[in-house]
Amino acid sequence: MKEQINIGMIGLGTIGCGALDVLQTNKAEIERKLGSRVEVVKIADLDITSERPVKFDKRLLTTDASEVLENPEIDIVIELIGGVHPAKEFVLRALRNGKHVVTANKELIAKEGAELFEEAAKRNLDLCFEGAVGGGIPIIAALKSSLGGNRIEQVIGIVNGTTNYILTKMSHEGRDFAEVLAEAKAHGYAEPDPTNDIEGYDARYKIAILAGIAFTCRVNVDDVYCEGITKITKRDIENARELGLAIKLLAIAKRSGEKVQIRVHPTLISVDHPLASVNDVYNAIYVRGDFVGDVMFYGRGAGPRPTGSAVAGDVMDIARNINFGATGRLPCAVLDRCEAQSMDEVATRYYMRMLVTDRPGVLASIAGVFGEQRVSIGSVIQKDQHGDNAEIVMVTHQVAERNFRRAIELISKLPVVAEVSTWIRVEE
Repeated sequence: MKEQINIGMIGLGTIGCGALDVLQTNKAEIERKLGSRVEVVKIADLDITSERPVKFDKRLLTTDASEVLENPEIDIVIELIGGVHPAKEFVLRALRNGKHVVTANKELIAKEGAELFEEAAKRNLDLCFEGAVGGGIPIIAALKSSLGGNRIEQVIGIVNGTTNYILTKMSHEGRDFAEVLAEAKAHGYAEPDPTNDIEGYDARYKIAILAGIAFTCRVNVDDVYCEGITKITKRDIENARELGLAIKLLAIAKRSGEKVQIRVHPTLISVDHPLASVNDVYNAIYVRGDFVGDVMFYGRGAGPRPTGSAVAGDVMDIARNINFGATGRLPCAVLDRCEAQSMDEVATRYYMRMLVTDRPGVLASIAGVFGEQRVSIGSVIQKDQHGDNAEIVMVTHQVAERNFRRAIELISKLPVVAEVSTWIRVEE
């Protein structure tokens, strides 16, 4: 047993403060569980003058990351600066200097994880990243350990709190996207530049990480189809409700024969599905294993306290491994690359809304195009009049995306179709 385990931190922003807070506030509890003292001995950040929401000894601060990375007394480095560079270089330096690493950097793990895991494994070091997905939800550990005896068939999640907050407000209060986005910014739920969230990139990084662990393969994040929520209207949310459906931004990873499909996009799901009742900034990840069946993990998916909790848990895992000589077991195995299924091959149901000329024979024309492209219509609802046009809503049966897209392309050119307003995938 090591009497004291020393920690160095790089990054003392919002998440860094959360991690430091839990390590200090629950210090006695953490040490009682570990049997060793845990001390933060150095913190590197470019800003060492601003006040932080957590009290700590300001003498720990430095603007020079080398004072963390090159310090021979430090056992574990916590990286919380975000982004790929210089975070990647810092993590590699820490590993090459014989230090274990904890990070909550989803973009770094999604894009550069394979190289980092190889480096950690080569040096018999631990690299932990529970805080990278789901905030305080212990999904990484569950997939790697508790559910490790299962063949995971699918992982479907609401993994971005900002978009879930926006869709919840639009659904419950009948408000427009732009209005709710402005409110999310005012509350601090959305960044001043919300692109990463509303365009789905944040969820893309997270499902790439989860799919790699669930399917024990290396995922190229560029293979993950990504579509955001900017085109969702309150009109579509109202129509969905009438159909017994709810709209969520879902991150989806499924086995499909010998391939895997990994995608992020707005999705219609039954209001009876457990994910349909996950609202506001909460996250949830729904996992299906061959023996365990269906399980769901739910909680706060972001923020300094939940993510700080995950970081502290990783520190404790590494500390135990140090004490019992079991380091090097935590990095993910770097296996073969996943063969991703093209979106053209993915089969789902589809919701579509369009404006058409209000006269006999219109539906027959549209149905004819669908039939030629082997798209089967499940239901048709005529909505409001718009002058000489009528709004209709259709839901198809399951069909390959290439067939549906081709049908939409042809239908939009029909003289009786004024506009194909929107279409959204429907998950069973």
